[in-house]
Amino acid sequence: MTNAAPFPAGPESGTGGVTDSGSDGEVDVVVVGSGFGGSVAAYRLADGGLSVVVLERGKPYPPGSFPRTPAGMARNFWDPSEGLHGLFDLWSFRGLEGVVSSGLGGGSLIYANVLLRKDEKWFVHESPLPGGGYENWPISRRDLDPHYDEVEKMLGATPYPYQDTPKTEALREAADVLGLHVSRPPLAVSFAAGPDEAPVPGAPLPEPEYGNIHGLPRETCRLTGECDVGCNLGAKNTLDHTYLSAARHRGADIRTRCEVRGFAPRPGGGYEVRYVVHDPAREGHRTPTGRLPLRTIHCKRLVLAAGAFGSTYLLLRNRSALRDISPALGTRFCGNGDLLGLIVGATGGSAGDGPRKLASSTGPVITSAIRVGDELDEDGSTGRGYYVEDAGYPAFVDWLAETSQMPGSVRRAVVFGLHRLRSRLGFDPRSNISARLALLLGPGVFSDSSLPLLGMGRDLPDGRMSLRRGYLDIDWTTLTSRRYFERVRRTMGDVAHALGGAYHDNPLWWTRRVITVHPLGGAPMGRHAAEGVCDSHGEVFGHPGLYVLDGAVLPGPVGANPSLTIAAFADRACHRILEGRLAPRAAASGADVRAAGPDGERPTSLSFTEEMKGYVALDVTDPEEGRDLGRARDQRLMFRLTITADDVDRFVADPGHQARATGYVECDVLGGRLTVENGWFNLFTRDGDPDRRRMLYRLHLRDTGGNPLTLVGHKEVHDDPGVDVWSDTSTLYVRMLAGHVPAGGDADGAVLGAGIIVILAGDFVRQLTTFRASGPHPARALEGFGRLFLGELWSVYGSRLAPAGEGP
Repeated sequence: MTNAAPFPAGPESGTGGVTDSGSDGEVDVVVVGSGFGGSVAAYRLADGGLSVVVLERGKPYPPGSFPRTPAGMARNFWDPSEGLHGLFDLWSFRGLEGVVSSGLGGGSLIYANVLLRKDEKWFVHESPLPGGGYENWPISRRDLDPHYDEVEKMLGATPYPYQDTPKTEALREAADVLGLHVSRPPLAVSFAAGPDEAPVPGAPLPEPEYGNIHGLPRETCRLTGECDVGCNLGAKNTLDHTYLSAARHRGADIRTRCEVRGFAPRPGGGYEVRYVVHDPAREGHRTPTGRLPLRTIHCKRLVLAAGAFGSTYLLLRNRSALRDISPALGTRFCGNGDLLGLIVGATGGSAGDGPRKLASSTGPVITSAIRVGDELDEDGSTGRGYYVEDAGYPAFVDWLAETSQMPGSVRRAVVFGLHRLRSRLGFDPRSNISARLALLLGPGVFSDSSLPLLGMGRDLPDGRMSLRRGYLDIDWTTLTSRRYFERVRRTMGDVAHALGGAYHDNPLWWTRRVITVHPLGGAPMGRHAAEGVCDSHGEVFGHPGLYVLDGAVLPGPVGANPSLTIAAFADRACHRILEGRLAPRAAASGADVRAAGPDGERPTSLSFTEEMKGYVALDVTDPEEGRDLGRARDQRLMFRLTITADDVDRFVADPGHQARATGYVECDVLGGRLTVENGWFNLFTRDGDPDRRRMLYRLHLRDTGGNPLTLVGHKEVHDDPGVDVWSDTSTLYVRMLAGHVPAGGDADGAVLGAGIIVILAGDFVRQLTTFRASGPHPARALEGFGRLFLGELWSVYGSRLAPAGEGP
């Protein structure tokens, strides 16, 4: 194991600053992962004067270190248990495949360099989703635009400059024929040695003022189409050459082969991070990685930036340490609408009626993008929008493609063999065989007239990520996004036909599966804890100082290539972190932060989680009738609410005993899971009858069509004949009202349905374990709440139990 701080020149490095004791002390910030979120965070926070440690599980890849041979490519995958420490990390789930990377620089090592901004009108708000809920972006294009500027400048964004690249011109011609908008998006590639110089392939690149983390020379792009398998020239302005080099220059400690396994909040604030080190000497050898010794490092702030798969997996695996984390964890997964197609047999154009040269292996992987409009654009477009981009590949793929054409390859080999046999037998005196060799290789028409197309856009973020026997699992299929994918396929087919070719689906689509290189979601941002895991700056609700700054935080598809948006979001978050320096926000169960009292002391809060289940029916107003009808039709209603009194002293003293409610309601007849936008709970209100109390619930929801709803409910606490304290306190009579109805307006609200839900005994036992008090006086808060609850129950039911002559 070698030292990585500072990095030595050359292809290998290990950890820096690791002590023999297994503990690394404390730093201001630990960043997990070095992709677009992690690298930006490392640089911005180090530049702001904070001590930063980056933990990257993969190894560094200096120019010239990306494998190209069959033997090297066979080992270029990530599975340390099997001795594989390579670049590509492939995941397979029931509905899709996923490709991510492992290495210093994260996804930038294998992405196609495109730096497109998310379309302004694609920052949707309360866009309904199948099965319940909605996609909601709590940020706007205006919020990100200045940070887009910063990232584009750092990554050297420039459109593809060459005018004679066949695939680029072909896509432009096809777009013109179809009346579609095509552009050359900004690319993070160096085509010229300087900003005012002409593009020249293979020109030396000057070193930036912050140096280079690898200490090796770089060259401008040679147009070899190798972007997605690693650029051995260093022409790609990947994160190791840019943000990470600048971060190290500013003092960040960047450690490779360090894989984070766990983390937990520390009692005094901050986090403990546990990780293992993959020994370079074990590469190529099977290793029981589960037995590797754990090292620890403490930090005031923790940034998770291991990608949508990695960060969500870490949050799910360490959920027991993250009490009251949002129920939205694992939701809003999508693949950014990724779909791969193929044009074959292009003809016409400059080539006349014969095969048309597309030369997919010439140029960077992507040079152009066709944009197809969205119904949100308000320009007459329909459906969900997307991009179709050319998707080139390295030259060795051309050889693979040609050899796969078996009938032609076999025929040419037979003809060549017969000719050589005739020559050896003396029937053909010609000794020059150049033409025969050329015929043996063939014309290469198939590869020369073929072009892959990559589609991406606004698929539906309705997937859910969870753990299945300890492994990451994703419940997502193309079914709900089928209309979107069919539109993308149709456009790809139109492009193929405009070029005189044929369109072919990739084989995965035959089983209605896709492969995504842009997994998003799992820890989505939201306006409050019931809607998202993180706030609009990536900080996890209820866990100050814990951030998610990668694709996991996005609540839906970007539509365009998402790398720039992830980086800009991280840049914006870091500005907020540096504004607050090292004084994290107070923990909050939702979007509110409790204010200090008059004496300057922060109030003590109390919360608990309640789950109730039952039946409901539409078009009835009586809860009992709705329950009976709903049971007969198996129309279930349930909710899971977290009730929070932000100031327990005020809650107890207030006659209305009002607290806020967050969580969700699930009801199939209303479209599925509905998030509580605003919720109120009142404990033991009085209505003039001294022997009666009520518990009141009011939840503002929105159905899957975006229509506002209100669930109102009450528990009747009254001493009727018999022992009824349990049924009174566990039975909720509910009605569903149209609109967001305020308190006092129920009489004017249209009743949509009614029913009854109850607390089951098992759920009640679990509820008792969810009581949490936070603040300077937690024990007093619990005692005060208990006195209120039991005292009110005694006021209602205790007179029967009291001796004669004694009052309550």
